[in-house]
Amino acid sequence: MTSMSRARVARRIAAGAAYGGGGIGLVGAAAVGLVLAEVQFAKRQVRGGGRGSAPHVPNAGGLYGLGYSTPGEPPLRLTMLGDSTAAGQGVHRGGQTPGALLASGLAAVAERPVLLRNVALPGACSDDLDRQVPLALADCDQVPDVCVIMIGANDVTHRMPATRSVRHLSAAVRRLRTAGAEVVVGTCPDLGTIEPVQQPLRWLARRASRQLAAAQTIGAVEQGGRTVSLGDLLGPEFEANPRELFGPDNYHPSAEGYATAAMAVLPTVCAALGLWPADEERPDAARREGFLPVARAAAEAAAEAGTEVTAAMPTGPRGPWALLKRRRRRRVQEPDAAPSSPSASGV
Repeated sequence: MTSMSRARVARRIAAGAAYGGGGIGLVGAAAVGLVLAEVQFAKRQVRGGGRGSAPHVPNAGGLYGLGYSTPGEPPLRLTMLGDSTAAGQGVHRGGQTPGALLASGLAAVAERPVLLRNVALPGACSDDLDRQVPLALADCDQVPDVCVIMIGANDVTHRMPATRSVRHLSAAVRRLRTAGAEVVVGTCPDLGTIEPVQQPLRWLARRASRQLAAAQTIGAVEQGGRTVSLGDLLGPEFEANPRELFGPDNYHPSAEGYATAAMAVLPTVCAALGLWPADEERPDAARREGFLPVARAAAEAAAEAGTEVTAAMPTGPRGPWALLKRRRRRRVQEPDAAPSSPSASGV
């Protein structure tokens, strides 16, 4: 499928989400059913605890970067929402979760402590965001400075209509932005890289994942959020080095895999808060960055990991336009110690 074709499909899904359509799927229902059967087999292996998988999600909530504390200056507030990827399922220590890695990285860039809260739920589909967002906004005096949402894989495996999936995500982004939080969405990962899924179902799973990721990008950007493609982080890198980048259950990322994802998301989190170097905010033609119709930017981003899409112009020759950036990745280290004053993570 060409980039323009992917853009048209993504635009139809996003339009259906916005205007109440419910029947636009990702790929043929029968094909998704086959993918579902394979992925559910993989997930049964996960639940069975194969090869030492971690049965519980480590609690990573708390204060990071305490050494940057300044009297009278409150910490930045980071909240994670979404599914098992956002929660950090599959690793054994809180410092290995994406939330902890992002919090420690953000603290280092901002030179300011970061208070992490996690309301993500393993196994969640996008409709669970209706429950998670009120938790994230429960204290009107403590609205998060930035929220990171990672969601979508379970929508594919549970055959949730793409329009419904995007509708729930768009509503979540809109509510968080209205409350004053910046929002970064890590879009649907590439399910075609899960080891128990065989060809030709790998191709079908990859296609469904990328279609949803592109539609998620349109929905999130049109509500004022930013997106980062996670698809290929579970693509070439994971396929080339599965024993290192997949966890013991062969389904959730390992600590190294989560560090790779956090590396991709951190620059966008920092940019959303105005903390990224100004010279890197300008599009670089040498990296094929620039302004595109939002649907085309979404389709291109879905095919390349670490690609950011953010709103640029509300109207253009072909509707809203977005800025597509391929940010340089910087290594995110696991925190050396547990966070100070850990709070309930909600996962």
